[in-house]
Amino acid sequence: MTIHLPMAPVDLEFQVTRNDSPMPDAEREAILADPPFGSVFTDHMVDICWSEKGGWHRPRVQPYGPIPMDPAAAVLHYGQEIFEGLKAYRHPDGSIWSFRPDQNALRLQRSAKRMALPELPVDYFLQSLKELIAVDGAWVPSDPEMSLYLRPYMYAKEAFLGVRAAKKVAYYLIAAPAGPYFSRGVKPVSIWLSTDYSRAGKGGTGKAKTGGNYAASLVAQQEAAEHGCAQVLFLDSVEGKYIEELGGMNIVFVHKDGTLVTPASDTILEGITRDSILQLAEDDGHKVERRAVTLQEWRDGVESGDIVEAFACGTAAVVTPIGQLKAKDFTIGSEDQPPGELTVSLRQRLTDIQQGRADDPYGWMMRLDA
Repeated sequence: MTIHLPMAPVDLEFQVTRNDSPMPDAEREAILADPPFGSVFTDHMVDICWSEKGGWHRPRVQPYGPIPMDPAAAVLHYGQEIFEGLKAYRHPDGSIWSFRPDQNALRLQRSAKRMALPELPVDYFLQSLKELIAVDGAWVPSDPEMSLYLRPYMYAKEAFLGVRAAKKVAYYLIAAPAGPYFSRGVKPVSIWLSTDYSRAGKGGTGKAKTGGNYAASLVAQQEAAEHGCAQVLFLDSVEGKYIEELGGMNIVFVHKDGTLVTPASDTILEGITRDSILQLAEDDGHKVERRAVTLQEWRDGVESGDIVEAFACGTAAVVTPIGQLKAKDFTIGSEDQPPGELTVSLRQRLTDIQQGRADDPYGWMMRLDA
């Protein structure tokens, strides 16, 4: 369930500098008709500074553009960096909303704590979203399958080569219009099992949303692409038998009795989309289990007919059915199987809430343009 936090008065007054050369309306509309994912950005960005002495200060909305950076900035040498991902949706009445942004704010704080970065107050995080939408709201697509992807991030900018937590940090927020994450739409995808690489280790940064975790997954993602797969699945780094998560998404299994099972460990990122999907399922009467899941359990479950569906979930793709797991010497499932009935139903229910087509009994949505 959502943690409803009191909105303390924001004591940061944003300085807004408008872009003198925003993208022409016609050009922007052409992009919004078929936006690529993560390669075209809006006209502005948010920037808030932090220092050990001054705390959070100098909040700005400014034209999107290159960031000045000292060659000795700590992030370039030690990877002290975190980020989030969420979306802005245009509802049928034209208003602009975001889905559970308070949870993104809290997860950014947890990531910051793990990476020895300052914790951005929740109200500052939420205000930064509103400030950007106030100037770039026209970039939010109207198509129900599209959205404006919001990328808040924080990094160590202090010019210092000693190995310690940086005393100067920057928080930025940028945005990019986004169409479907997978070009094939809501169809089952094939995923590749990585047996040579691990995403995270015990005591590591697996629960933090930090760039290094994703960098570590890229070589395995390349391997997956070579085998015709859209994503890669990682196992635990200790025994190599427990399912963890995909390169950028959580995974859920549906049993024939309606039980939903998702892997749980201290090395898995806590997924906001996953938790929301499981909440919907629980409220519909489905049993939900968060526990360790072995690869063998998946194999045996599919062979016996006990596991009838599997899907991946995350902010970018929302919910994506998994048709087949490919490995070096075996496969699970079939790449030709249709998407599971419960998978499709849960995806529809969640996107209906996000897009304003259904009531929001949970209070998950927050309006950004008001």
